[in-house]
Amino acid sequence: MWRCLIIEDDTDNARYIAAGLKEEGHFTTICHDGASGLQRATGEQWDVIVLDRMLPNDIDGLSILSTLRALGKKTPVLVLSALTGLDERVRGLKAGGDDYLTKPFAFPELAARIEALIRRSSTNYEVRQLQIADLSLDLIARSVNRAGKPIALQPREFKLLAYMMMNSNQVLTRTMLLASVWDYHFDPQTNIIDVQISRLRQKIDGPFSVPLIHTVRGTGYMISASAQNEAAP
Repeated sequence: MWRCLIIEDDTDNARYIAAGLKEEGHFTTICHDGASGLQRATGEQWDVIVLDRMLPNDIDGLSILSTLRALGKKTPVLVLSALTGLDERVRGLKAGGDDYLTKPFAFPELAARIEALIRRSSTNYEVRQLQIADLSLDLIARSVNRAGKPIALQPREFKLLAYMMMNSNQVLTRTMLLASVWDYHFDPQTNIIDVQISRLRQKIDGPFSVPLIHTVRGTGYMISASAQNEAAP
């Protein structure tokens, strides 16, 4: 499972990429402009960023790349562009891009390039095992255990727990959970998150004395080995 940020102003193209990555079991987030893309790219941890070379308004792909590298961010970046000239490819790579793919493209090639970037990256986040306190999750075997005891989870519960563990010690809003785990980019006006969190708690925290899943009042949820001041289990 990878956390993939897609910065692409073409709505159809962004959805095409996101749908393909989600089918392979990865988490995706889409930004349609440079400003929001830059904020998410620099403010959060990603396994890979798919970045459109040409974006609307005053922040283009090269500006985002330059800022990322200036901040010391080593996240692998695949640059997408309709500009096919050699000079443009060189500019994209010199600005900090790790690979450059011209449009139009076939999804299998894009997926293969992303996999290659993550595999060879010095900041390889394709970690097999996630660990918080005595809770461990194996992304490959799709297994979970706590204190050495196996815990059986439904597919959605596993995806929810994996996302939370990938973002441990961070407050996750309901909007973030809906978009990343359920692929809802709107509020369905249901308590689906609360129900799933409750079920997950029963399995992850219920049999154990120390809770790991916490509610942050009025905001969302977080998973942490120690509750924050504003969090309550």
